[in-house]
Amino acid sequence: MSQAESNFVKPDATTPPALSISKPPEGDEGAWEGPRFFNRDLSWLEFNRRVLRQAADQRVPLLERAKFLAIFTSNLDEFFMKRVGLLRRLIQSEPDSLSHDGMTPRQQLIAIRAVVNELVAEQSQIYTAEVLPALTAADIHIVNYKDLSARDKRYVDEWYRAHIFASLTPLAVDSGHKFPFISNLSDNISVLASPTPRAGHRGVSRAEGDEEPRFARVKIPVGAGVRRFVPIPTRPGARGGKRVDRFVPLLDVISHNLGDLFPGVKILEQAAFRVTRSAGVQRDDMIEMGTGSLMRSVEEDLKQRRFARAVRLELDSRASQSLRLWLLDKLNLVPQDIYEHPAVDYASLFEIAEVDRPDLKDRPYRPVIPARFASATKTGAAALPGASESASANFFASIRKQDVLVHHPYESFKHSVERFIAAAAGDPDVVAIKQTLYRTTPDSPFVENLIRAAESGKQVACLVELRARFDEGRNVRFARQLEKAGVHVAYGVAGLKTHCKTSLVVRHERTGLRCYAHLGTGNYHPKTAQLYTDVGLFTCDPEITSDLVTLFNYLTGISAPQNYAHLLVAPFTMRARFNYLIDREMEYARRGQPCGITAKINAMEDREVAEKLYQASRAGVPITLIVRGFCCLRPGVQGLSENIRVVSVIGRFLEHSRIFHFQSGVADPLDGEWLISSADWMYRNLSNRVEVAVPIRDRDARRKLHRIFEVALQDQRNAWDLQPDGTYMLRKASEDAEPDSPQASGTFNTLMWEAGGQ
Repeated sequence: MSQAESNFVKPDATTPPALSISKPPEGDEGAWEGPRFFNRDLSWLEFNRRVLRQAADQRVPLLERAKFLAIFTSNLDEFFMKRVGLLRRLIQSEPDSLSHDGMTPRQQLIAIRAVVNELVAEQSQIYTAEVLPALTAADIHIVNYKDLSARDKRYVDEWYRAHIFASLTPLAVDSGHKFPFISNLSDNISVLASPTPRAGHRGVSRAEGDEEPRFARVKIPVGAGVRRFVPIPTRPGARGGKRVDRFVPLLDVISHNLGDLFPGVKILEQAAFRVTRSAGVQRDDMIEMGTGSLMRSVEEDLKQRRFARAVRLELDSRASQSLRLWLLDKLNLVPQDIYEHPAVDYASLFEIAEVDRPDLKDRPYRPVIPARFASATKTGAAALPGASESASANFFASIRKQDVLVHHPYESFKHSVERFIAAAAGDPDVVAIKQTLYRTTPDSPFVENLIRAAESGKQVACLVELRARFDEGRNVRFARQLEKAGVHVAYGVAGLKTHCKTSLVVRHERTGLRCYAHLGTGNYHPKTAQLYTDVGLFTCDPEITSDLVTLFNYLTGISAPQNYAHLLVAPFTMRARFNYLIDREMEYARRGQPCGITAKINAMEDREVAEKLYQASRAGVPITLIVRGFCCLRPGVQGLSENIRVVSVIGRFLEHSRIFHFQSGVADPLDGEWLISSADWMYRNLSNRVEVAVPIRDRDARRKLHRIFEVALQDQRNAWDLQPDGTYMLRKASEDAEPDSPQASGTFNTLMWEAGGQ
């Protein structure tokens, strides 16, 4: 502890009550009395608007622009499942509850609908006026069925009969057939048909009373080998030998072949539609641990989620009023729940983005092996399964020599984080491995190596968070797989979701047992580690590892919440410690000493932290928040937050790391207080989850974090500045900016060049 720090009284470790603030807190008289917060959901939609703008950015390679259109749709789907589903439930249970900005759930839904309609119209404009013509010009053609030549239609029809037709099941709806269950996010065609035989059809004559039109539904198939865009072969010699890719939407193919599904009847109308269902509520608050009841509860939740209530109907704008009313009635929705179904399935543009055209994509990036681990790599197969014992020993020696901070995906996740567990599994001197798993891949190397370690006789404990939203089923399977191999599996803490990303390796060495730790900001997920930016710390600092031992004992055993000397652990000490650090910066400001707060997070929502930051701003503390997603704090308002600025960086990678810096009364920022964390400044992270923030003490590691801040704040290509009215303004590089500078090249290119990646 520094001399300056010793002058302040530290808070106690209890969690303070959450604030529900719609006006200045008591004792803060004279402060700004206008709106203090942005609406969380509207701010999230503004984040998705920034994602959509990547699709309109002509500096982004064409197929990456198509991918951003798909990402936008995928994000919006999740928003409706989670947030709109929640608001629907609040209308029933707490209709008068108020959001951060004072709106009721019903008012929020009205505002959300207006913004979503605006964004969807913008997406359609970007696709039809910009991306689609550019794809055509690049000889990637998305063609409507009706525009195909007779020869191509014959090919597509034959392909349809061979690969799709038998899997389709037309389901009539009448007195003898109930309305079918419409699964979440499935594509469907609703058909209105008359039993009247088509012209020339030798059908059985029907009585006049049987002429009532009938409804039916056809579900577009999903599964292995079923693509949403059907490739059409290009004739040899076409386009002078140049590569030409042509596709027709599967939905279009099926809709033009409906006569085969409804022989002998006249199709009066057809309309594509798609239903979004609520993600449901996870019943995880008061489950007894160690009895298997949590796993049973999660499995029951998964079954119920499938049948959760519908919250959105995307419907062809040409659908008749009778068809609209029929679907609304069957789905228990109202007209305000209808959104226009896009002519193209934007979510399936991921398939178009996979076309083998490297000239239209981001240059593939190969991350570098962290320099501190490079020598261990040369010694023996990177300490992965089958590596030599010396390679594993060298890997741990690298950590023993000095803390190592890694920055993904610029530095290899495989040759650092995966190696850590692989080396531990194969090292005969390792006696125990402990790890938390929140999300990982189906073929996770972590699960494989934990099993390998357990089978070799090591003590292995794994906290598998079964309640990771949308990954519950996968985590249940992992838990059972690990248990069968003899791994000690814990499912979490009653009432709390375990979200921290931590690993602990206990190794027998000459001086006794030594603990090695990895603490990170991102999941143990090899795939997303290539797409998300995250940081992680490898250390054997006994002050850090002893706290981590205490944490794992709490997670896997029976103990009361403990104090932690160095780690910030939510929901026990993290909130109080952050409050203390903000208060301390205010005191430095009053003394005229160097002060300042910089934080890089995914979301800013917690009102208590926001109020603390408002107070610090008025005390003269300069505050910079790099917030990728939604931000409820209102920056740049005179009398409230004039010393706060908020920046959002949206680019090739999803900015996911959480980094915090407090100036701490010293001139050199590297001498201040640095932390990395699994937690955002959200109420759920600070109060309802087990999260960890770890102090970064190594000066080289601090320098690395400081550079991440510098590059993001200098970015004039992918950075947006949040305005006091809630809008975001995209920065533009000055004409005299050097092409290779952060200002002109953006965050990704700058950090890639500096890391030495290829």
